[in-house]
Amino acid sequence: MCGIVGIVAHSPVNQELYEALTVLQHRGQDAAGIVTYEGGRFYLRKDKGLVRDVFQAEHMQHLRGTMGIGHVRYPTAGGGNSAEAQPFYVNSPYGITLGHNGNLTNAEQLKQELFLQDQRHINTDSDSEILLNVFAHELQRLGKLRLDVDDVFDAVAEVHRRCRGAYAVVAMITGFGVLGFRDPYGIRPAVIGRRDSPRGPEYIVASESVALDVLGFERLRDIEPGEAVFIEKNGRLHSRQCAEHGFHAPCIFEYVYFARPDSVIDGISVYQARLRMGEKLAEKILRTDPEHDIDVVIPIPDTSRTAALELANRLGVKYREGFIKNRYIGRTFIMPGQQLRQKSVRRKLNPIDVEFKDKNVLLVDDSIVRGTTSKQIIQMARDAGARKVFFASASPPVRYPYVYGIDMPQASELIAHGRSEREVQKLLGADWLIYQDLDDLVEAVRSGNPAIRCFETSCFSGHYVTGDITPEYLERWSRYRRGAEKPEAVAEVETEIHTNLDLYNSV
Repeated sequence: MCGIVGIVAHSPVNQELYEALTVLQHRGQDAAGIVTYEGGRFYLRKDKGLVRDVFQAEHMQHLRGTMGIGHVRYPTAGGGNSAEAQPFYVNSPYGITLGHNGNLTNAEQLKQELFLQDQRHINTDSDSEILLNVFAHELQRLGKLRLDVDDVFDAVAEVHRRCRGAYAVVAMITGFGVLGFRDPYGIRPAVIGRRDSPRGPEYIVASESVALDVLGFERLRDIEPGEAVFIEKNGRLHSRQCAEHGFHAPCIFEYVYFARPDSVIDGISVYQARLRMGEKLAEKILRTDPEHDIDVVIPIPDTSRTAALELANRLGVKYREGFIKNRYIGRTFIMPGQQLRQKSVRRKLNPIDVEFKDKNVLLVDDSIVRGTTSKQIIQMARDAGARKVFFASASPPVRYPYVYGIDMPQASELIAHGRSEREVQKLLGADWLIYQDLDDLVEAVRSGNPAIRCFETSCFSGHYVTGDITPEYLERWSRYRRGAEKPEAVAEVETEIHTNLDLYNSV
């Protein structure tokens, strides 16, 4: 999961891109980057680290221009490296920079096509660089010295034809403007906003509406699945539907965990969706055990607070803050590497013993993925003196790999994979485990926008909306994550590429 932003204005955008990235920091803490445009050239700064650490005063002064894009990176397969910080850049054709949120499911095939057919070299393991080169190649095929907006949209249509998976993209073309587009299913979010200035309209494209709010942009609408919007450097906005097939299926995990509660995604308030998750969970508890002996409801900060508060109200029991969070520790779920996650839990949370002592405590979290954090938190509650520890998840059991840009693609890492809820309860050490039902979760989110017919729920249901994920695909990437070997297709591609490079160099 990553955060993207692009701005076209009539005054310098460096500071506003920085501020937008700071409010999107929750979407990625591994690396950050900004690129701006002025006078025929790009100005780029990117590196590993948090936004506040990557950009110092001297860097900001160097980022000149009235249009630019930014990115915060979340690595989906390990720690990553500074070479994979975004935005990426290619000089041919025209000069293009691009930032991407999501994951391409046919990246290895595209990498082979780019080298053997398009004569383009990919220098990193990032599928974002692959996507950039696909887009660049489709523009280059036009063979035009000067682009028009229709040319850009035609190239996006070819990207949709060639690329599979999830992607929300911002890109900038030298001297022309800023582009934003989403995959044909709208799995990853992107919203567009506008504000008026004395010199004319200014526009922003971002992952979440909260970036618009802090910069004073009015939220116009979400970019539609398969749609592209292009903002010329003079402030003219264009849009076109560029995908032939697809349907709207936004990722439901955005509402469960990733998005900020003050964001609105695809017309749905994240905050209100989480309130409804708490309502549904309370209803399930009352159906399952109307004579429950819960004394107090305590959220696992921060994401689950909204659901936990509404759950407590519906149950008629006390809501208390029982854990104090160290706000200088990053979000545990998106930390690269399981060992780092395990070490961070106790450094991140500290219990207030008086809220636990001699009480039957219901802990509420947004989800249970690997179970590492949940198990340690349950033990912390017992150590603090809780008589019984119940645990509720605002989402269903995460049983299946996720391949669209969230770091949980290996089934063996998921505590609920192949296990019953009772077995998970025993492994976690809880006295009672309550999961949200999938139908209730979908209803809780969809109530905010009934026009959305379905959601991407593959980590809960095992159904992948893009239709190209097979058991063989999942097994290959599971082996890759374990470090045993690269996926067979990737190994074949790299062997062929190296062979061709050797032949070329020998001529």
